[in-house]
Amino acid sequence: RGSGVVTGGSGAISQLPVTFASRTEQPEGRTSPEELLAAAHATCFAMAFANALDKAGTPPQAVSVNAHCTLDRVEGALRVTTMQLIVRGTANGATQGSFAAIAQETSDTCPISQALTGNVQISVDATLE
Repeated sequence: RGSGVVTGGSGAISQLPVTFASRTEQPEGRTSPEELLAAAHATCFAMAFANALDKAGTPPQAVSVNAHCTLDRVEGALRVTTMQLIVRGTANGATQGSFAAIAQETSDTCPISQALTGNVQISVDATLE
C-alpha cells in the first residue's frame, strides 16, 4: 500500500515513483526495487563485458544486455530468486564460442553479479549477432 520516490545522488535519477503494487501488479509508470536491480545489473554487466571483449582482442561494436529479475515468495517472504541476463552483440574477430565464454566469465567478475552470487541464481544467454 505504500508509495514513495527514489532519487539518485548524481542527479541522473530524479523522482521515480515507487510503490509496492509496482512489484507484483501493473507498474503503471512506477518502478520497483527489482526493476532497479535489473537495470543496475544489466548496466554493470554491459560495461564489464565490453571491457572484457576489448581486452580479449575482440573489440565490441555493439552490446545489448537485458536483465530479467524474478521476485518469488520463499518461505512466506518475498525474495529475488533469479536474474537472467540476455546478451546480444557484435565484436570484431569474436566467434560465438568466444563471445559466450567471455560473457560467462564476465558474469563471475561483474561487481553486481558478485554482490548477487550466493543469493540469486544468475544465468547468461549470450549470442553473437
